[in-house]
Order: sequence, then C-alpha cells, then structure tokens
Amino acid sequence: MKKIVNIFLWIAQILLATSLIWAASVKLFQPIEKLEIMWPWTGDVSPTFVRLTGVIDLLGALGVILPSLFRFKPALAPIAAIAIILLMIVASIFHISRGEGSQIGFNIVFAAIAAFVAYGRFRLVPIQTRL
Repeated sequence: MKKIVNIFLWIAQILLATSLIWAASVKLFQPIEKLEIMWPWTGDVSPTFVRLTGVIDLLGALGVILPSLFRFKPALAPIAAIAIILLMIVASIFHISRGEGSQIGFNIVFAAIAAFVAYGRFRLVPIQTRL
C-alpha cells in the first residue's frame, strides 16, 4: 500500500512541478502584452509583480520536487506543498476580488493536489529524517 501511495505522490508532485514551471516560464519570459491575452490580470498589475509571481511559482515547483528527488531534507517537500496551498488561496482571493471567481477552478484543484502531497509526504518521511 505504501508503494502505491508513493507512486501517486510522485505523480502529484510531477504534475504540480511541471504546471508551476510552465506558469513560471510564461510569467518570466513572455512580454506582458502576450500574457495579457491569456491572463488579463497581468495587464492590470505592474510587470514586476507578474515576474515576482513567476519566481514564486518556480520556487514552489523546485521545493515540491527536489527534496524528494534527491532525498535531501525530504521534509521540505511537504512544507513546499503547504506553501503552494497558501499560494493558491491567495491567488483565489486575488481573482475573486477582481470579479474573476469563475477562474479559480485551477487554484482549487492544485491546492487539493498540494494538500495530498503535503499530507502524504509528511506521513511517509520518517521522523528521524525530518528537518
């Protein structure tokens, strides 16, 4: 059973990481004019804020995958997953405040996936190896 859960956790971590890396690369390297077509909010905030959200996405992706991948400080992966949950909550609040409540489905789904990773990785990390 533990092996099956571990496989699902890896799938969830890879899904989170690849999605966040994609979002980060788009936010960091695309001109704001192109981003505005896909995400209208990017035209309403400063370019620095958009780039900052890209850096945060990238850090979340690296944090949720690298500790488990390299088996170094594995307790950092569930901490990163909790940070991703918080990021998705903040993003949802941001979109709701702009009247874009219909667009928070992505945030809810990825918060749920991150919650699964946080809980599962925390439960699988032996107590003696936690930070």
